Amino acid sequence: MKIAKNVVPSIAYQVRTQDGVLVDEAPVEQPLEYLHGHNNLVIGLENALEGKAVGDTFEVRVKPEEAYGEYNENMVQRVPKDVFMGVDELEVGMRFIADTDLGPLPVVITEVDGDEVVVDGNHMLAGQELLFSVEVVATREATLEEIAHGHIHQEGGCCGGHDHDEDHGCCGGHHDHDHHHHHGHGGCGCNH
Repeated sequence: MKIAKNVVPSIAYQVRTQDGVLVDEAPVEQPLEYLHGHNNLVIGLENALEGKAVGDTFEVRVKPEEAYGEYNENMVQRVPKDVFMGVDELEVGMRFIADTDLGPLPVVITEVDGDEVVVDGNHMLAGQELLFSVEVVATREATLEEIAHGHIHQEGGCCGGHDHDEDHGCCGGHHDHDHHHHHGHGGCGCNH
């Protein structure tokens, strides 16, 4: 079966930055499963997977505009320290979810300067070209429920049991729905 919309591929992959730094991987023993054609991966990788089949291996360079976007200086803000109520000591590298007019946004502290803090809402890979090395391990048809929800349903979490922290979607996917999972309650907890 070739990878196309509403197919669930299992892929093993490594993704590296231009300077060769490994930033994410899923080995053959624990491949990433996702619902193809529903923006669950960075678009450059999803486009490269279209039409591939089990056993195919390939490398693809993904430009920033087809990955995490260009770095946006407007996503860097200087804010008063007191907006971090309840946090005793603020340090560079700390991550928070900021409430914005557009909804929740993950930010990282990049500078602490007296009574002010500089936060950056850009994804840590924004502005970077990425190199993906990929092997298609398996494919299957998606269920009607998965198609309706726009992502796979499987024990062990969404992402086919390949869990990521809150800053990384399924292999960097851009999700248009809330990505809060309540594991252990049956189903994926996607609130659909």
